[in-house]
Amino acid sequence: QVQLVESGGGLVQAGGSLRLSCAASGRTFSNYAMAWFRQAPGKEREFVAAIRWSGGRTYYGDSVKGRFTISRDNAKNTVVLQMNSLKPEDTAVYYCAAAPVYYSGSVKSGDYNYWGQGTQVTVSS
Repeated sequence: QVQLVESGGGLVQAGGSLRLSCAASGRTFSNYAMAWFRQAPGKEREFVAAIRWSGGRTYYGDSVKGRFTISRDNAKNTVVLQMNSLKPEDTAVYYCAAAPVYYSGSVKSGDYNYWGQGTQVTVSS
């Protein structure tokens, strides 16, 4: 089992920044690929960003490329999503997710078997 706890969400004006953190506990963190997804009201869960177990390669959804950065610290069992130039359409609940290492870089939510409880991000115009 892997337990994931997100933090860092909140309310920010358009153009601002937020930094989301995900703290993992349980099994060996470095054995897992990590990702962030988001879900806005009435919409399907959307892939945001993913990072390989080593942190050596990252992947981003088209809507966040160039604005968001995912990183991980295996020594601290954390994964971070730095969000810059936020837009109202970024408003959603953001979820941290973990998948077995062979799913590194997957954009499919079904490949991730551990999820956090989510943190709300609201961007005002």
